[in-house]
Amino acid sequence: MSETAAAAPQNNKMGYMPINRLLISMAVPMMISMLVQALYNVVDSIFVAQLSEDALTAVTLAFPMQNLMISIGVGTGVGVNALLSKSLGEKDYAQADRAAVNGLFLNLCSMVVIMLFGFTGVKLFFASQTSDALIAGYGEQYLSICCIFSVGLYLQTMAEKLLVATGKTFYSMLTQLAGAITNIILDPIMIFGLLGCPKMGVAGAAIATVIGQCVGGSMGLFLNLRVNREIHLSFKGFRPHKGTILRIYSVGVPSIIMQSVGSVMTFCMNKILIAFSSTAVAVFGVYFKLQSFIFMPVFGLNNGMVPILSFNYGARKPDRMARTIKLAFLYAFLIMLIGFSLFQLLPDLFLDMFSASQDMLAIGRPALRIISISFLMAGGSVISCSVFQALGHGFLAMIVSVGRQLFVLIPVAFLLSLAGEVNLVWWAFPIAELASVSLCAVFMTRVWRRVITPMRREALADAPSSEL
Repeated sequence: MSETAAAAPQNNKMGYMPINRLLISMAVPMMISMLVQALYNVVDSIFVAQLSEDALTAVTLAFPMQNLMISIGVGTGVGVNALLSKSLGEKDYAQADRAAVNGLFLNLCSMVVIMLFGFTGVKLFFASQTSDALIAGYGEQYLSICCIFSVGLYLQTMAEKLLVATGKTFYSMLTQLAGAITNIILDPIMIFGLLGCPKMGVAGAAIATVIGQCVGGSMGLFLNLRVNREIHLSFKGFRPHKGTILRIYSVGVPSIIMQSVGSVMTFCMNKILIAFSSTAVAVFGVYFKLQSFIFMPVFGLNNGMVPILSFNYGARKPDRMARTIKLAFLYAFLIMLIGFSLFQLLPDLFLDMFSASQDMLAIGRPALRIISISFLMAGGSVISCSVFQALGHGFLAMIVSVGRQLFVLIPVAFLLSLAGEVNLVWWAFPIAELASVSLCAVFMTRVWRRVITPMRREALADAPSSEL
């Protein structure tokens, strides 16, 4: 690949548009696409729940591995996003192109590893969680298909990050919509055997998922080639660039670890809850699907915020960075407040969407109400961790995530489970979130003093009349 790139646009909107309008213009398309993604996750489980509670439990037990797959792709994309946006802010277009092409290469390598796991490791994965042959059988069907045909997932996650990194969140939204809508349409057809399609049950849900991912990935690649003029994708003469890969993973590896910890957490929580009943595991799975409606908009806000921060970090515009961070905190809190209110007021409505039995309702009502208390603090933690990543301090975000889930949430949940009352286990979530937001406050103060404050001093000394 050539070390020089064709001339890229010199006036990227991330450097001059008023921050509130810029953040909204970049975040809202991502929030919409994330909500549709959440809808497809929920619809998928609603249809599976109509097969049986065992089928829903199997999909829940598969979630840790699915989450790990997504974490690898998205985490690598976060590293590419941060490097690419910063390079554009510095007007280093050759480095931006290298980041894009090496990012695609890295995600395709990840796909090969996951494919091998799909052929060799799925049976052992379920054997480690349950001795119920029916649940394990459902889970093995579902997860093996998702792993073996994961090419769409890895292509889609990287294509979306490339579009977001250059400020084209509307096109990233189209990519997400294409994949999610395809999945939603195909789910009932393949699960229940409609329109002449054979009834495939849980396997049908997995096939619908991978087809949706392939549609989204293909559209994402097409849009990057046709409309993303600020980067130039070409594998002609390509060789992996060690320096670029190291810079990608300096941010990406902490992000991968941070998100992968969620897989460890859900695996451990499933093990704790299945000691009570498979219904408790199903409730936990339902909660994870429902909470995505609340968290996905905040993640969409993050996806709009990170390239703004990275671009203005490269362009040395600290006041624009500071205003972006403050507005993101405000919007995240408002979203989480709405989510808290809904979970407190409408738990039965949400659970009934999943054909909840009386036992599931009895466990699920207090679960949703107790866990949602953590929403009031979670927005601040999510935004803080994304700020750390955007400013090159991904290690701090990793510490927060690992500390919250492995050193607080799981131990507290295990200790509370010893009392023999499943409702006590749910209190581990608010306790862990309180610890997380406290640690984030300490780290945010540190990053602000080390990054934003010195840049403001430089701006005042070098260019007192520079744009605010």
